[in-house]
Amino acid sequence: MATDVKVPTLGESITEGTLAQWLKQPGDAVAADEPIASLETDKVTVEVPSPVAGVFGEALVKEGETVAVGAVIARINDGAATAATPAEQGADSTKTNPAGAGESPALRNDDHAPHATETQTAAEAPPASDTITTLSPAVRRAVLEHHVDPSKIRGSGKDGRLTKDDVLAAAEAQKSAPTPEVKAPEAKVAAADEAKPAAPGPRPAPGSRKEERVKMSRLRQTIATRLKEAQNSAALLTTFNDVDMSAVIAARARYKDLFEKKHGIRLGFMGFFVKAVALAARDVPSVNASIDGDEIIYHDFLDVSVAVSAPKGLVVPVVRNAQAMSFAEIEQAIAAYGKKAKDGTLTLEEMQGGTFTISNGGVFGSLLSTPIINPPQSAVLGMHRIEERPVVRDGEIVARPMMYLALTYDHRLVDGREAVTFLVRVKEAIEDPTRILIDL
Repeated sequence: MATDVKVPTLGESITEGTLAQWLKQPGDAVAADEPIASLETDKVTVEVPSPVAGVFGEALVKEGETVAVGAVIARINDGAATAATPAEQGADSTKTNPAGAGESPALRNDDHAPHATETQTAAEAPPASDTITTLSPAVRRAVLEHHVDPSKIRGSGKDGRLTKDDVLAAAEAQKSAPTPEVKAPEAKVAAADEAKPAAPGPRPAPGSRKEERVKMSRLRQTIATRLKEAQNSAALLTTFNDVDMSAVIAARARYKDLFEKKHGIRLGFMGFFVKAVALAARDVPSVNASIDGDEIIYHDFLDVSVAVSAPKGLVVPVVRNAQAMSFAEIEQAIAAYGKKAKDGTLTLEEMQGGTFTISNGGVFGSLLSTPIINPPQSAVLGMHRIEERPVVRDGEIVARPMMYLALTYDHRLVDGREAVTFLVRVKEAIEDPTRILIDL
């Protein structure tokens, strides 16, 4: 008896996805609710769990194909009659195919996967397939990029699964490990050098040029479509200002240790800017509004979409009701979203909505930019790098840590006067953080 595996509901307005990777292969034993495939949607990558325990029977869809919500993509067979125990599977794989036929196809890479030899003992043989942790797309990409053996890494994720941090830590340890020195007589080494080339395969000709054609991911396609739609439908305009970061830097230096000791999180710049935006949005509500047909929707709350870099592109999880949150709550929420983005575990619910966006290009070294709004929002604040520049204070030229701010807004809804006023309010709150405390 076989049980169909169907594409689960992926979220509001999402009707299809791309099968990014099979996490299980035909013949593999699976437990109930164990992920067997990963689906890439317009916004996030989600895992498809097995509805029952049994044996992976048949994959009905190939990797890279588009599947609709509710479509049958695989079948799980009753494992009572056909499932072998993990120990039996491991024993069979070492007996019948010592070169690695029992390994997961996701790990079958001649450059990196270990292979048994005829002289290996049972203790020296590669681990059985049941001990190899299933890799998520983000982790698999990190494994290939850093050339590490995932079977030798202890996973810290759920059920012992590998995370990207585990792979990066193993890569660092691999770099720092001393390279074993192989000694040989000079004559033999010279003879070997003359007998064969230094590296296998033909070398590229000097001046040769290569190209690689890679299909865009669904996330990248969606980013491209939405950004172009924003340019086509909204009347985008950007206004700039600069802000002296001296007061915020001094506050962080004075209280960062106490803050981290009490709340278990570092005090960053984003908390100050979120609170400053919340303060400014009360004076200029149109910046926190949106257009719906011929109506304007004003929000008495601030749901801030915080742009976060993920392995496959930029994502914008939402910090909800930011106007009512403390500095610690804001910093904790952003830190949690950053980790989830890196691990590829953000959910659709965490990325939906948002009434205003903050994008911090300064962490990558950006000096100035013109960010694009995230429809249906009407504005986005761009932060940039902090650098010391000469400014005039009390008639004297002094060096101050300055940051350029950019506010891109939809001119259909926000007038220039309102946009400039909003940015000035943010500047005043950052240069004098006391305004945030006394609501001024």
